[in-house]
Amino acid sequence: MRRKVITAVALTGAVLWPLIAEQQSSPGDKPSKPATKDDCCVLELPSFPAAGAASDNAKTTVIARHVEGNSKSPVRVLIYEDLQCPDCSIFRKALDERLLPRYRTSVAFEHRDFPLPKHAWAREAAVATRYFQTLGPNVAAEFRRTIQEDLDRVKSVGFRQSLIEFCRGRRLYADKALAALSNSTFAQAVEADFQAGVAAGIRRTPTVVVGGKSFVETIDVEEIQTTLDALLEGPARSH
Repeated sequence: MRRKVITAVALTGAVLWPLIAEQQSSPGDKPSKPATKDDCCVLELPSFPAAGAASDNAKTTVIARHVEGNSKSPVRVLIYEDLQCPDCSIFRKALDERLLPRYRTSVAFEHRDFPLPKHAWAREAAVATRYFQTLGPNVAAEFRRTIQEDLDRVKSVGFRQSLIEFCRGRRLYADKALAALSNSTFAQAVEADFQAGVAAGIRRTPTVVVGGKSFVETIDVEEIQTTLDALLEGPARSH
């Protein structure tokens, strides 16, 4: 029996996420390590309504994705992530401790929001990150790092309280950060990333794409380094 595919409408009051296949598929090559763990960080059936959709009359504003490292580098690492995902938290640690120290000046690490519907606050966290990008890339990076470092703490006190604490600890306006969670421009940016990820075949987080090769869920950092070294030694080109 043929499945009905529901097309996502980005600028309506009720955005529907498309009906998708259960199996993981990723852009480029097959994943270096197929995900065989539990389904904590996999996009599930059935399709699920998206939150924070913009109104029909909303003006679309392009917000650049958050990039760490050398934003002008033709060698790019695409990171499809969910800020509530435990495996994404593990990769964040590897990014800070192993990848950025080695490749900060030569590689662009581009974050792409892929908040899973099953996660209670992942979408709000992605929206908040878009707001912090307007304050500066370092603020956005610190927010990602802070939230992902202690998921148990966020679960205990709640995401919004964690957001308030983050702002207070850095003399940022918590009321503006909370208001940003209802900002349609930021919501559109997150939704656009999510839909682009679905269209590219992303199903699990994290999915890290380097030179057309996908690393899914349990990330082999040494293999990523080998891939990056090969790309950096070859002719400069976009990936």
